[in-house]
Amino acid sequence: MIIGYVSGAWDMFHIGHLNLLKRAKAHCDYLIVGVNTDERISKQKNRTPVFSYKERAAIVEACKYVDKVIPQNDSDRLATWKKYHFNKLFAGSDWKGTPRWKQYQEQLEPLGVEIIFFPRTKGISSTKIRDTIQKISEKEL
Repeated sequence: MIIGYVSGAWDMFHIGHLNLLKRAKAHCDYLIVGVNTDERISKQKNRTPVFSYKERAAIVEACKYVDKVIPQNDSDRLATWKKYHFNKLFAGSDWKGTPRWKQYQEQLEPLGVEIIFFPRTKGISSTKIRDTIQKISEKEL
């Protein structure tokens, strides 16, 4: 059985998130999805998520492509691999070549993990959604 792993904030779930999960599931039999905890998002992105961990996990878990949801407290993919032994690690192509993902490749590829980067869905991102909502809110004030 091929086990896949992908993680993210999944805040304000949108079509880009759905596309990522769909593509990931097409490459594995069992897809584990890490959902960043509220504390991790606050620390990593210096902002509070729009939806709580519990809400984001419930949304991701409801997706038909997802087999298991786990909390993601840090960026230590090696520790996650030691616990779940995934065969494939998925991410958006915007992460390819970054120092963090080069480190993941150095750690995980010798263990037989294939890292697959998918192209981002054009025209959509959580940042874009937040910016649009803020502009609308400012117009209403």
